[in-house]
Amino acid sequence: MAANPTRLAWLDALRGIAAPAVALHHSAWTFVPAVWAEVDRRVDVGTWGVFVFFLVSGYIIPASLERRGDLRAFWTGRAFRLVPLLLAALALALLLAYAGVFETSPGLDSRPPPLVALANLTMLQELLGVPSVINVMWTLSYEMAFYLMTAGLFAVRQAHRSAPIAVILAVAAVPLGLLLPRATINGRAGLAAALMGVAVVLVIVVTMLANGRLRRAAAVIGGLLGLALVILGSRIGAGQGLIIAATMFAGTAVYRAEQGTMRRGPAVAALLTVLACGVLVAREPAWAAAVLLAAGVFVLAFTLRRRRFPRWLAHLGVISFSLYLLHPLLLRIVPNLVVFFLVLLVLGHVAYRFVEAPGRRLGRRLSARLAGPSRGEEARAGREVGVT
Repeated sequence: MAANPTRLAWLDALRGIAAPAVALHHSAWTFVPAVWAEVDRRVDVGTWGVFVFFLVSGYIIPASLERRGDLRAFWTGRAFRLVPLLLAALALALLLAYAGVFETSPGLDSRPPPLVALANLTMLQELLGVPSVINVMWTLSYEMAFYLMTAGLFAVRQAHRSAPIAVILAVAAVPLGLLLPRATINGRAGLAAALMGVAVVLVIVVTMLANGRLRRAAAVIGGLLGLALVILGSRIGAGQGLIIAATMFAGTAVYRAEQGTMRRGPAVAALLTVLACGVLVAREPAWAAAVLLAAGVFVLAFTLRRRRFPRWLAHLGVISFSLYLLHPLLLRIVPNLVVFFLVLLVLGHVAYRFVEAPGRRLGRRLSARLAGPSRGEEARAGREVGVT
């Protein structure tokens, strides 16, 4: 079943709220720290924004994969969706850092440059113990881990089990959060991080180039690597890392319930279990409040999904990746909060039009070519869960 852009406008509206919320969180700490400290000790607005993004990704990413029915097309689409802007943002960040108006994450200079490049270009740096060039890139690591797990489940026709997977991950987060409160993969040592990063690259390449059992095996190994990275590599600890993964699978369960391929009861139970365990593993009340509020806003938007949303809000959602990735670069350049958001909106629109949109168009064309003649067995796997 093809996606209906109008039907999915509520997702753009959610992104259109989440990206400015994250930007507000960082800019308010820069320009009005005393005021924002009072807000932040009650609700971590930045965490709220990224959890909205995680729920949206959980809802739409598996649907995108199953609609294409082909792992090569899926990875091609993801690459052309994310990498063009990522490369542009990294290049701009390094130029601004050289000019002295942007600070990369602490500790970046102490890591081997090849490891820093591998980790940041694969977007796995957060789970490999390597600092991000741009601090907000940490969320992309969890997105990548989710892509790997989703692709692995799809390859063995288990993608429809999103609700029990969300529950298992959430419940496991509680004891593992106590046992593994910090990452065990240390990017400072380098070897383990490099091996894991290279392994992920290899399994994606094999998934793209191979066929049949070899492709399925590579996808499954990639899924296991994604799960291992979340458990062993989360800088925030295995507990909160697993809650992030569980949140995305809960978003998938909501999608399946809407499509009628899952009863509503298991989807609701999965979301409630994730929230309960999220509260248990939270180290600060503001983090727990942000997770609960993100789920509440997601459910509210889902309930109103057939309503019309303001066009300006949907447009913010369309350019949300640019707003999210580029806003840290402005914090030491602009003089105040108002100017910050005015410049950010212009920069986000320009980046989307000249970087993101061309990349997405090229990715769609290549994905269509890859998925066209070779849907076969993978497409049948998608039809089993009622999405192709």
